[in-house]
Amino acid sequence: MKALLSKVVGGPETLVLEDVASPEAKPGFAVVEVKAVGVNFPDVLIIEDKYQFKPARPFSPGGEVSGVVKAVGEGVTNVKPGDRVLGNTGWGGMAQEIAMEAGRLTVIPDAMPFDEAAAFIMTYGTSYHALKDRADLKPGQTLLVLGAAGGVGLAAVELGKVMGARVIAACSSQEKVDLAKAHGADEGVVYGRGPFDRDGQKQLAELFKQACGPNGADAIYDAVGGDYAEPALRSIAWEGRYLVVGFAAGDIPKIPLNLALLKGCEIVGVFWGAWVGKNPGRHAESVQELLKFYEAGKIKPHVSERFPLDKAADAIRHLASRQAMGKVVVTID
Repeated sequence: MKALLSKVVGGPETLVLEDVASPEAKPGFAVVEVKAVGVNFPDVLIIEDKYQFKPARPFSPGGEVSGVVKAVGEGVTNVKPGDRVLGNTGWGGMAQEIAMEAGRLTVIPDAMPFDEAAAFIMTYGTSYHALKDRADLKPGQTLLVLGAAGGVGLAAVELGKVMGARVIAACSSQEKVDLAKAHGADEGVVYGRGPFDRDGQKQLAELFKQACGPNGADAIYDAVGGDYAEPALRSIAWEGRYLVVGFAAGDIPKIPLNLALLKGCEIVGVFWGAWVGKNPGRHAESVQELLKFYEAGKIKPHVSERFPLDKAADAIRHLASRQAMGKVVVTID
């Protein structure tokens, strides 16, 4: 079978497509014929050894897949050969087949296309965990989403509306704001591209404050980081929750902790992958809730670009450029 491999540390240009042996279904595992792979920011980081996990090489990037179960190992009861499934795995997805722990697989509705299924679990799973479990978002509260046209950001916009919040989408262009509004955002704000000096950060803080209103944002969803973090935190409401989701801007921000004191707010880490491993039962419940939202038409992945497996490195490069809107998917025949 074909697999895209990271054999040395580096960017997308270091990835190679090679023939490898097909995996076997060990006890507790299932082998999936991969039909589509969602591309996510961790794919950019993991091939450069900048992610929380550093798998042994060679490995394939790709943390979320959809496909058809080919075989199951001893003891597997939740899926069977022929089932259409989606699954989350830290890496290994950009290949024609993958062996996964069967507990990480979920049967998908017959009407759910494989590309949407592959664009589903990491973005909506991350954002639902962030808003429900970490922020305890309530109806009527104000949610500010940074990077609102990206994969997790757009999912946060949709889920914020499902949960009854007033959602403000913050993006780097009006085109991206318009996309977020089309997915339910109540209002939008366009911010400039960093880096920012101190005056620039002050202006950005004022932009966020004006967008959120006098009471500020009850929850801030930040998958961008960098120079955007402190200005966003300055717009938070009293006892608000600032969600640290990721650092698409590239730099990990250094937050003045006096802001947390003055705002009486919480700075809350969101590490969905680790949470899934520690709370498999709650994760399974959340996935079923998300699929119900999908079947009811309340959420729908926005797949903006599709790349074949032999162009998967280009898909990762495109995502790293921060030009992508919604989800980028690799499709596999």
